[in-house]
Amino acid sequence: MSRGANRLRVDGARLWSTIARSAEIGPGRADGLCRLPLTDADRQMRDQFVQWCRDAGCSITVDRVGNIFARRAGSDDTLAPVLIGSHLDTQVAGGRYDGILGVLAGLEVVRTLNDAGQVTRRPIEVVCWTNEEGARFQPPMMCSAAFAGVLDVDWVLACTDDDGLVFGEELERIGYAGEAPVGGRAVDAYFELHIEQGPELEAADLPLGIVTAGYFTRGLRVEVTGETAHAGPTPMDRRRNALVGAAMMIVAANEIGWAWHDTGGKSTSTRIKVWPNKPGILPDWAEVTFDFRHPEQGATLEMESRMRAAIEDACRRARVEASITQTWEFGSEVFDPECVAMVESAAAELGVPCQRMRSQAGHDAYHMTRVAPTALLFCPCRDGVSHNEAEHVEQRDAVPSVDVLLHAVLARADR
Repeated sequence: MSRGANRLRVDGARLWSTIARSAEIGPGRADGLCRLPLTDADRQMRDQFVQWCRDAGCSITVDRVGNIFARRAGSDDTLAPVLIGSHLDTQVAGGRYDGILGVLAGLEVVRTLNDAGQVTRRPIEVVCWTNEEGARFQPPMMCSAAFAGVLDVDWVLACTDDDGLVFGEELERIGYAGEAPVGGRAVDAYFELHIEQGPELEAADLPLGIVTAGYFTRGLRVEVTGETAHAGPTPMDRRRNALVGAAMMIVAANEIGWAWHDTGGKSTSTRIKVWPNKPGILPDWAEVTFDFRHPEQGATLEMESRMRAAIEDACRRARVEASITQTWEFGSEVFDPECVAMVESAAAELGVPCQRMRSQAGHDAYHMTRVAPTALLFCPCRDGVSHNEAEHVEQRDAVPSVDVLLHAVLARADR
C-alpha cells in the first residue's frame, strides 16, 4: 500500500445510512425487500444510486441491458478501469444486504477516496448489474452474462416474465435502456463483495472470506405434458396428470440431494407452474425447475444424470411425457490468483482475519472471470440466512471486509 494508504478506513456509519435508505425502496412484507428488476421500485433505487454517484463526482454510463457504470476518473484515464460491483435487485422475499452491500460498498470506496483527496492511477467504476437474482426474468446473473459474452444481448432484451412483459420494453419503461454497448471493452480487474449467504464465516467467527472457486451448479427446466380429464370419474389407469408426474420428479430431486449430502451436495426443485391449475380437472401441463450443486463438478453431473433417469421413471409411472427445455450451469470458474493475493495482502495489512473458501451461490463475479481478473469477497451474515426477509448483517461485522475491499482495489488501481 502506497502513500500512507493503509491509514484509510471507510465510514461505516455513512455506508450503513445508504443501506438503510435502500431498505426503504421496495419494502417486502416482513421487513425485508421485494425489489424485482425493471419494476418501479427498481427504477427508484437506480435513480437514488445514480444520484449518489453523481454527488460523488462520478460520470454515469448505462449499457443496452441496463447495467449502470459509475466512473471515478484516474490520473491516467486512458487505462482500463478497476470495477467494483454487484446488484440492487432482490428476490420476491429478499433481504436488505444480498447484492446491495456490494454495490454500496463500491460507492463507499469512492467516497472514502474522495475524502482523502486520493486519485488512483487507473479509473475505478462502480457497477450495478441488472437482474442478478433472476426472480422476474430468467436465468439469474443475466446481464453480467451478457457483458461477458455468455448471453446474446438481443436474446436478453427479448426475454419475457410470467405476465408476458418483455425485458427490453420494461427497461425502456423505467428509463434505463442505455445506448452503450454491452461489454467488449477492456477491464483491468473486477472485485465483488457479497454476504456469504451461508454459515461458515459466522461459525468460524471470521469477518472475511476470500473465494477461490464455486460449487459447480447445473439447472434444468422440465416441461411435463399429460391430458386434462375430470378429477372424479376418470379411472386411475386412464389418468395422465402432469402435476403428478412433476411431483414425482420433485421428490426425486430432493432424494438425490440427500444422497450427496455427506459430501456437500444439494439438489432441489425451486419452482413449478401448472395448467389449468383448477379444482376438479387434471392438469395437462406443468413446468418444473431443478437445481443441483456440489463442490466437485463430476458429482454434480452424476446428480444430474440420476435426475434425468428419475424424469424418465416419473413419466412411465404417471403416463406423461417430459422434455428438458432449458439447462444452465455456473461455478466451474476459478478466481484470479493475483487478485486473491491482493485481497489477502490487504487483510494482513489491516489485521483482518480471513479464510479462503468456496462460494455455494451464484454471483456476477462468476461471469466476470471470463473477461477480467476477478476476486470475490464474503462477509458473514447472521445464521447464514439469505433469500429471506430475515437476512441480517451487523455493521461491525461488515465494515472490516469493506476496508479490505478498499485497499485491494486501491492496490490494483495504482498499478
